[in-house]
Amino acid sequence: MEKMKLHVIKIGGNIIDNPDALNSFLANFTLIPGYKILVHGGGKIATQMAKNLGIETQMVDGRRVTDEKSLQIVTMVYAGWINKSIVANLQSKNCNALGLTGPDGGLIKAKKRNPIPIDFGFVGDIVDVNTKGLTDLLQIGFSPIFAPITANDKGQLLNTNADTLAQSIAIGLSSGFDVDLVYCFEKRGVLKEPKDDNSVIPMINATSYAALKKEGIVTEGMIPKLENALLAISEGVKLVRLCHADDLNDASQGTQIKA
Repeated sequence: MEKMKLHVIKIGGNIIDNPDALNSFLANFTLIPGYKILVHGGGKIATQMAKNLGIETQMVDGRRVTDEKSLQIVTMVYAGWINKSIVANLQSKNCNALGLTGPDGGLIKAKKRNPIPIDFGFVGDIVDVNTKGLTDLLQIGFSPIFAPITANDKGQLLNTNADTLAQSIAIGLSSGFDVDLVYCFEKRGVLKEPKDDNSVIPMINATSYAALKKEGIVTEGMIPKLENALLAISEGVKLVRLCHADDLNDASQGTQIKA
């Protein structure tokens, strides 16, 4: 039996911070036919909010260290302002969006990350995706919009990397759907020269990724993004692509990840 197509899209970077760019991206998102899920981040807004409140933001290898005060901020910003703004925008475009976090309906279960070798604080690693619950939502006509907040089995909220969340959802649903995973941001793809938008690397696999990382071409936030992409493609996701938000609906653009 042929599987139905599902698009799992992650949006982040400067697109979230730019109302015009975000509106344009969401218009493109509504044009995707069939089943679709959107995962969003919003780190820069949370970082600015923390700064306004006099709370220092710590980052290690592109990942946020989340103490108790930071957890309150990212929950308010991600699951509140950003998520509901996106949902309202999509509803105005006749896309039946449903704003969610991991604890909602028990859709995404996580555990607090081991503090060894680095203590990231209240950061969650995903342990289970409720594929039936997500499938049911898709089949009754909703497009889930996920903020990257999860919780453990004791009810403790946890900040979760949005790239990882998108990857976990894509992998979890790949058994029942033909899944494309697309990471959209403000660059045209993975760039060989960070300041040259025309230096897109068209294809990356595990071997070339290791070389790019060693050469210092892939650094900081691109590291977890590519590691998530590589894991997804190795676990049954049909297509993984990194591209500019404007190129969401043009499969020929951006960087494709291969096994």
